[in-house]
Order: sequence, then C-alpha cells, then structure tokens
Amino acid sequence: MLEQPNGVIEKREVIVPLRKEKERLDLFLARTIGHFSRTYFKKLIEEEKILIDGKSQKASYLVTPGDRVEILIPPPKKYEVTAEDIPLKIVYEDQYLLVIDKPAGFVVHPAVGHFTGTLVNALLYHCKDLSGIGGELRPGIVHRLDKDTSGLLVAAKDDYTHRKLSEQFSKRTIEREYWALLWGVPSPRSGRIETQIGRSPTNRKKMAVVEKGKLAITTYETQERLFLLSLVKLKLGTGRTHQIRIHAAHIGHPVFGDSMYGGRNRRLGALTPAERKIAAAYLELLPRQALHARTLGFEHPHTKKCLRFNSEIPEDMQRVIDLAREYYKQWVEK
Repeated sequence: MLEQPNGVIEKREVIVPLRKEKERLDLFLARTIGHFSRTYFKKLIEEEKILIDGKSQKASYLVTPGDRVEILIPPPKKYEVTAEDIPLKIVYEDQYLLVIDKPAGFVVHPAVGHFTGTLVNALLYHCKDLSGIGGELRPGIVHRLDKDTSGLLVAAKDDYTHRKLSEQFSKRTIEREYWALLWGVPSPRSGRIETQIGRSPTNRKKMAVVEKGKLAITTYETQERLFLLSLVKLKLGTGRTHQIRIHAAHIGHPVFGDSMYGGRNRRLGALTPAERKIAAAYLELLPRQALHARTLGFEHPHTKKCLRFNSEIPEDMQRVIDLAREYYKQWVEK
C-alpha cells in the first residue's frame, strides 16, 4: 500500500446501507471496519480525518442510510524495538524455528506500555536475523499468549517458515491443548462450546460472546474435581482473542483468577464464610488467571515431521491444585 503525499496511507469510502438503523458514527465504523477500535475511529473523527458527505461531524453523529463516509487512515507510528538479553526457556530450536515455554507475566510483543522486556525483545537478541518477519513490532511471532497465560508458543526465523506455520493456524491443523483451573465443575463434565466472539459492545478492551462475532469453538474435558474448583483440559478449534477465558465464563465456570472475565474476587460473594476464606487463600497463591498452554503440535514446514511438545503445569498453578486437592479430600471424608 503506497503512502500518499499528505501522510495518508489509505483512503476508504463506506456508504451507509439502505434500511440501516441510526447509529453513532464511531460505533458504526468499528462494526463495519473490523480492524480498528471505536476509540481509534473517535480519534480520527476528532482530527477531521473522517467526513460525512464531505463535512466533518462529531463521533456522536447518527449515520443515516445513504451517507457517504470518507475515512483517511494515517500510516502507523514507527517504533524502534531493541534487542535485549532476556533469558528464554527454549524447548526446541533449529535453523528455521524455535518453541518457547513462556512464563506467566511475560508480554509477547511490544504494545503501548510495553516496548521493552517483551518476548520479541528477547527473540531479537537470541536470533540476529528476524528483521521484518511477521511485522515490525512482531518479528518471528506466529501466534501469541496473553501476558498472564503460561506455556508453549512457536516463533519463526524466516518468512517461509512464518507463512507456512501461519497457514496451519488458519487451517486449524495446529494442536493446542490448554489446562486450566475453573470455578466449580462444568456440567456436563466434558463437551463442546461453540459461539460467536467479537469485541464487547460495552468495553473495547474486552471480547465477548456477541451475535455477529467470529465463530469460536472450544472442546473441554474435566480432569479432576477439586474443592471449589476443577482441573480442566481445553482444546482450541479456533483461535479467537481470549477464547478460552470467554468460553469458560460463558458456561458459568470462569477461569480461576481471571479478573477480566469474572474469575477473581467477584466469585467470592456466592460462597459461605468458610469457603470464602479458602478461596481467598487460593487467590493469594495465584495472582493471575490459572491458564496454561500445555501442548503444542504442528507439522515442521521444512522437514514435514510432526512435532509435539508438552509443558509441565507451572509451580504457581500447581500450588493451588495441591491445596484444593487436599481440601477436597477433607470435604469428601467428612
């Protein structure tokens, strides 16, 4: 895409469809052009980079059928990502790719508020020739894990490997198995969750089950019942943002410790005083969501061999499991 002389990287035009109900301009654009947030469009509107029939309007302007919306999208800001000598737990590496066991709390790629100390900074130090692979801010990154999710991910060292791994993710041939602690015990104890997931209409930082979202499929199998919790194995059929966390909350059993999707202090209110004290002890042991990417399997883009890796449940999760297991034993024996 060529950058225009006026600093605009792209110009788009949208005609508001006939029979379209009136809707705020910023919300209409966020729903219509899915690559950008409502906040982003609101900023462009304030900068008069969005016009209705050639005139600037406020974000609260209600679009009507037939309105011609012109959008001038500026080029992305350039940020310099530097290499940093940060230790990595590498479980496999060859000349084409590497598989990393990411600890909780480690941000995968630079973003606002996190331009240093990320996995990308570490990869640039470890692999000297990642420039441009996967994008300026995400060199080598094929997929990501949330900051507070631990476990396995694969990174590519060249464009061909990156492209072929990305194709496997798109075709859903990658094996991804997560283990999580969920509040309560799912009923049934195993099953398939299929919904539409998209940006939350009330909080742009969150995703949600929405009517016009993208298809999201998760299968689950309860491994063990614990006191107040259960240990559950989950497999991704699709790879939507926050998918497991949203689906767990959707069936009424949010991921333990997940403050964004109702898995932390919000759950304490429904417990007895004795249960609340025990749950508080669990939460003190684990200041994050109890979600771990345990298994990763894929076909090597060059050798065509099937590679499969497992990661042990991290110590912080295991401490909660051990304690909940002991309390469950005491409860059963009463």
